[in-house]
Amino acid sequence: MNVKIRVAVMNDAEGIARVHVDSWRTTYKGIVSESVLQNLSYEQRAENWRRGIGKNALYVAEDENGKIIGFATGGKERTGNYEADGELYAIYLLQEAQGQGIGKKLTQLIAQSLKEQGFTSMLVWVLEQNPSKMFYESLGGQPIAEAMIDIGGEEFKEIAYYWGNIEEIGR
Repeated sequence: MNVKIRVAVMNDAEGIARVHVDSWRTTYKGIVSESVLQNLSYEQRAENWRRGIGKNALYVAEDENGKIIGFATGGKERTGNYEADGELYAIYLLQEAQGQGIGKKLTQLIAQSLKEQGFTSMLVWVLEQNPSKMFYESLGGQPIAEAMIDIGGEEFKEIAYYWGNIEEIGR
């Protein structure tokens, strides 16, 4: 697959929303309740992304036809409770785009953007049952914390993966 990765622009909101919803539906099928997955809205996600584009580092991956197939976003660590000063807020790829190195490249671009902003470390929160969690370990992420999160009235465990030196992510 010939993939182009670039900084997201406002016109990307619908494509990002489609990836966000579709990847939730494939990744979390059988984990998160089917009603939660089916109630995800492209329109609501697109509106959320329109409000967020330009606020933090946000990259999109698009195929040879210009279709967005993945994205990643990050910025300052949100809680202040951990050693990390930067955070990978979200990274999602359509199922057919996984396993091709696109996620690694997106993660490294977020890390590079964070470094340019003066951050030196990074974490990401991942559902414990996420089948892609090994991806973060393959990039050198170390589990450092656990927390519970509510999704659709159900409690799920999240794991924080940490990189003490963002320059070494995936090297």
